[in-house]
Amino acid sequence: MSIECSVYIATSVDGFIAQLDGGIDWLARPEYAASPIQGLSYEAFIATVDAIVMGKNTFNKVLTFDAWPYENIPVVVLSSAALDIPAQLQGKVQHANGTPASIAKQLANQGLRHLYIDGGVTIQRFLQAGLIDTLTITRIPVLLGSGIPLFNTAPSQQHLQLIEVHASDNGFVQERYRVERNTAMD
Repeated sequence: MSIECSVYIATSVDGFIAQLDGGIDWLARPEYAASPIQGLSYEAFIATVDAIVMGKNTFNKVLTFDAWPYENIPVVVLSSAALDIPAQLQGKVQHANGTPASIAKQLANQGLRHLYIDGGVTIQRFLQAGLIDTLTITRIPVLLGSGIPLFNTAPSQQHLQLIEVHASDNGFVQERYRVERNTAMD
């Protein structure tokens, strides 16, 4: 059985995915939207995804958005604690608990082939388990100085192969990497 796990995320130039309070308003500056992104667009990426796997903190942040952004994609929220899923998201969001390998295997057994892994801790756990295939990181031209880092813990060295780099007129730099991973799931 084989399942692909991908990361598609934005960071500040100093490597933060959110402010310490979880805020991501720094991503929504008007000048950022004025220029098309070069490289892999979110729309092209998400069109290849069978499900999104995220942590509870990321889920809680997404719940604050004006509209639910994943209308046609199943979302799996990882949490060892109980999860309150709003009524309007019943059937669209499922709660799961377990190791990254057990979650990936369970989803592969359901016929899913491509997972979008989102949220700092969830990304780090899937990386540590050797399950991430590709990292698409778009660096936003801002220094936050502090915040929630994309890579906080790395118990072992991770080898990456650069696939491509694109610079956009708005200052975004997108890097795509293939991660050398363990093939225990294959």
